[in-house]
Amino acid sequence: MSIKNSELILNPDGSIYHLHLKPSDIADTIIFVGDQDRVSEVTKHFDSVDFETQSREFKTQTGIYKGKRLSVISTGIGSDNIDIVINELDALVNIDFETREIKASKTSLSIIRIGTSGALQPDIDVDSFVLSRYGMDINGMLQSYKVDAIKHADIENAFVSHTQWSPQKPYPVIIKNSQTLEDVLKSDQTIFGMTATCGGFYGPQGRVLRLELQDESLNHKMDSFDYKGLKVTNFEMETSAIYGLSKLLGHEACSMNAILANRALGLFSENPQATIDKLITYTLNKLVS
Repeated sequence: MSIKNSELILNPDGSIYHLHLKPSDIADTIIFVGDQDRVSEVTKHFDSVDFETQSREFKTQTGIYKGKRLSVISTGIGSDNIDIVINELDALVNIDFETREIKASKTSLSIIRIGTSGALQPDIDVDSFVLSRYGMDINGMLQSYKVDAIKHADIENAFVSHTQWSPQKPYPVIIKNSQTLEDVLKSDQTIFGMTATCGGFYGPQGRVLRLELQDESLNHKMDSFDYKGLKVTNFEMETSAIYGLSKLLGHEACSMNAILANRALGLFSENPQATIDKLITYTLNKLVS
């Protein structure tokens, strides 16, 4: 059955609604960055860039790095944007835009996030790299989908019990990364952990400016959580959504985090751009090694 016009929205030129992309515009390996200005910070290392477009905060460049075709897309901030980006990327490769029908043969994309993050554990150094083995949705976006088959209820229940999680908040959903991409990206330079994906930057991550928090001790409860050696290592706003939607749709996903702050120690990187640049070159070279 064909997908309705109201559900699969195409622009007059035949491109997908928000991203303004056509199927031929993207590679099978895609790097996500949050900031649109960071797209060129990645592609400046490419041998060539053969495609570029931008719609709102969604900027895309596709080109060649050491013989491998890669796309770099800025997602903007937050899980709501990830919901747009991954669903539309999947549509590009797995829905026939002419017939508006799902293809019988599916394409699996490899999606790698290169992002910035703040560490919760005091032993994670500023300027280090965290490879997210798990993403934990504490913002509720994944609750809109059927995730029972891909989530880790044992870890979720232990986390809820340990933190005395408020029933007024969305129940945490924990999703593992792609083992295939982890094996490609890991090294003695990476730290494994569980990344908590929050619904905001201030209150949801325990920051206080002028507003009181619903649970002022939540950060301590989170950083003291330990499930068979698995700890919550860092906060950010995209990883769990990338992991959950990718796994549901049959794509591979892994998140690489440049640790610019240590929340437990109150420290911030003295040269954040240098750390980001190092993670970009590290990730690119791992993808072609």
